Amino acid sequence: MSGALYFRDSQMLILADMHLEKATSGARRGLFLPPYDSKVTLDLLTRTAAKYEPTRIVFLGDSFHDTHAPSRLTDDSHTVLQSLASKSELTWITGNHDPEIPSTIAATCVSELSFDSLHFTHIPQRSVQAPQISGHLHPIATVQGRGRTLRRRCFASDGTRMILPAFGAFTGGLNIKDKAFDGLFAPKQLIAHVIGDQGIYSLPVVAANR
Repeated sequence: MSGALYFRDSQMLILADMHLEKATSGARRGLFLPPYDSKVTLDLLTRTAAKYEPTRIVFLGDSFHDTHAPSRLTDDSHTVLQSLASKSELTWITGNHDPEIPSTIAATCVSELSFDSLHFTHIPQRSVQAPQISGHLHPIATVQGRGRTLRRRCFASDGTRMILPAFGAFTGGLNIKDKAFDGLFAPKQLIAHVIGDQGIYSLPVVAANR
């Protein structure tokens, strides 16, 4: 399961927070990680796009880990992006890590997007009343059962707002009960759509005690 969202009627694929070139960004600061995160992430994106054959792909910000990340992409990564652009319309929403998308990336670049009564943005906006889909917070859920505790990426939604999990291979996650999520969802309606090995499992979220 990739963590992307697909709208069948509009043939639109939506994903958030790829953070391409996160490893090479760390290397510049003395944090040496295997420099393969972009390849793993783009391989997953290629397989996901091949499965759904979308006419449009919307990236919900932080597609790149920093403003210089596109210049550090390998030729193979550029080829993958060009291949995607030849088959689908690419729309890049800017994020806090990538406030500008270079012109070398074939795509439409916007700060936010409205489509079919939905509002797409990187950072969840409490002031927007329209149904909203965003990223930024990298939601994860902790699931307990059979003597085990699992931390898994999840889609967080109350039926009006949805926050997508991070798509990137090297991205971390924030527990859906963290205070950063306070006020974004109707508490009694919040559902964690947890990404499992065999499918998506929808579980109600019990409010955390503050």
